[in-house]
Amino acid sequence: MGRKRLITDSYPVGKRREGPTRTSKGELAADPGLRGETPQSPGRDVDLTELALLRQFDLAWQYGPCTGITRLQRWHRAEEMGLDPPREVHQVLQTHQGDPRFQYSLWHIYPL
Repeated sequence: MGRKRLITDSYPVGKRREGPTRTSKGELAADPGLRGETPQSPGRDVDLTELALLRQFDLAWQYGPCTGITRLQRWHRAEEMGLDPPREVHQVLQTHQGDPRFQYSLWHIYPL
């Protein structure tokens, strides 16, 4: 009697070739600075910080619902109702007026 057949016996075995971007097991990926690549620009960090601020504004229930309106409309509505929305949010929205990442909340772009 032979060995027991396994489900993997019916699939062909293929070996992966290592390309320039792959590292073999046990090796650490090289530092981007060593490969001649530039690290992320400082402007990207600022964008991520500003988007985090806007995300906090989206999740703050005290400024009212955020579905169906832009962040700027929500900010103005909260101000009209005397809810004292953060001025920093208004400044970020004014500086990035044409960028949909900043104008619309995640819920507006991807509704549930």
